[in-house]
Amino acid sequence: MPRPRSLSPDRLASAALAVIDRDGLAGLSMRAVAQELGMSTMGLYRYVHDRDELERLVVERVLSAVDTESPDPAASSRERIRVMARRLRDTVGAHPEVVPLTVTHRHHALGVLRWSETVLAVLTEAGVEGERRVVALRGLLSLVIGAIQLEQLGPLSGPGTTAIAKLPPDEFPYMAETARDARNVGADQEFLGGLDLLLDGLGI
Repeated sequence: MPRPRSLSPDRLASAALAVIDRDGLAGLSMRAVAQELGMSTMGLYRYVHDRDELERLVVERVLSAVDTESPDPAASSRERIRVMARRLRDTVGAHPEVVPLTVTHRHHALGVLRWSETVLAVLTEAGVEGERRVVALRGLLSLVIGAIQLEQLGPLSGPGTTAIAKLPPDEFPYMAETARDARNVGADQEFLGGLDLLLDGLGI
């Protein structure tokens, strides 16, 4: 039996994303999305097979919003990479609970594939090729994903940093001192500083 046309993939994804934004990733279920749409759980199965399919729709919905156009060609390779990294971070960071899903389903999402294609073109132009280019792309993705998770789960302004700063200095001198310095580091400074260190290592 063909699926009714009244419920588009984008509407399904929007409903699932609303559930995740409100209740967290653990709250995503076929039942919760069906309630969000005002329909029965069995009715939802006429559109999607399972939660895994819902997750893929959500990832595509979020990542499709990333601006994947190549930045100003007059800018340096370094600045273009910085622009691309910020675009991905800003877009995905608006829905931090979705981050684990982007790791699992990113290979199916055209948004991140196009983002990666643009980044790879800039890396190639900068002379980063072969296995080094593989590691560079993975490093950039890891930095963006990790930065979003750390901002949400362990921000430098959070209680974890305060607790580490109080460690006995005779046993943890560097951890305690670093934690005290960390309290003055904002999320943007942390992200862009880490990005610059990565780009320095690549020679870009």
